[in-house]
Amino acid sequence: MSNTTNISELLKKVRQIEIKTKGLSNHIFSGEYHTAFKGRGMSFSEVRGYQYGDDVRSIDWNVTARYNEPHIKIFEEERELTLMLLVDVSASSLFGTSQKKRDTITELCATLAFSALSNNDKVGVLFFSDKVELFIPPKKGKGHILYIIRQLLTVEAHKGANTNIEEALRYLNNVIKKRSIAFILSDFISPDFKQSLQIAKKRHDIIGVQVYDQRDKELPNIGLVKVQDSESGQEIWLDTSMNNLRKFYNERFEKRTEAIKDCFKKSGADIISVSTSEDYIKPLKGFFKGR
Repeated sequence: MSNTTNISELLKKVRQIEIKTKGLSNHIFSGEYHTAFKGRGMSFSEVRGYQYGDDVRSIDWNVTARYNEPHIKIFEEERELTLMLLVDVSASSLFGTSQKKRDTITELCATLAFSALSNNDKVGVLFFSDKVELFIPPKKGKGHILYIIRQLLTVEAHKGANTNIEEALRYLNNVIKKRSIAFILSDFISPDFKQSLQIAKKRHDIIGVQVYDQRDKELPNIGLVKVQDSESGQEIWLDTSMNNLRKFYNERFEKRTEAIKDCFKKSGADIISVSTSEDYIKPLKGFFKGR
C-alpha cells in the first residue's frame, strides 16, 4: 500500500469519526457538558462594598480595613475551561472482540473534544503507556480537534508497553498548572496509583473512564485454548471448560473493578465504565446528568 493510499485512508477514518462524534456532541452532549463543568473554575473579578445578603465569607478584610467599611470579593465563572484527555495506548488497549478498546477510546475522546469545542474550551491530550508517549498541549479550534483525532488513530506505544496510571498523572501535574477537567481513558490494568490520583484531584477535576472488553470479564466455554498476555507477551494454555476457572476469571475482573471504583471514590474523583460491545452514549450521558 502506497503512502498516498495510507494518508487517504487515514483522512477517511478521521472524517468518519468526525461525522459520528460531532453529531453526538452537538445533539446530545454539548449542553450537558457545559452544565456538568460550568462554575468548576472561578476567577477574581472585582471588589465592591458589602450589601445586605452577601456571603460574609467573601469579605476582603484588607480592603475593609483600609476603607473602614466592609467590602467583598466578586468572582465570576471562568468561561474558558481546559479539557485534558489522558489516553492509554498500552498493548492491552489493542485488545477487543467486537471492537478494540482503543477504537472505543478514540470515539469517546472525539465526542468529548467536540463537546469542548462547542463550549469554546481548550483541549489537550496525553498519550501514555508505562511512560508518556506523546503530549499535545491544550489549544482551541476545529483544526486542532481533527489533528487530535489523527493522533488517536495513529499513535503507537513502544513494543510490549504496560500501563502506568501514576506516570500519566505525575506528568499531568507537572505540565498543566491551571485547573483542568481531566478524563483518564484506560482499562486500568495498572500498578497502584492511589496516591498520585489523590494529589492530582486536589488540582484537577478527574474523571476515570474504564473501557473493558467482554472477554476481560468472562471466559467462553470453548475447551482448551492458548492465550497470550498482550502486555507481557506470556502464553499459557487454559481449559475453559472448567467451571472453577471461568468463575475465578470473572471474580478477578470484578474485584479489580471494585478496587478501581474504591480508589476513585476515596480520592473524590468520578469514574464510569464502558464496554466495547455496548453503546457508550448511555454511560456518558448518565455521567453528565449525574453531575
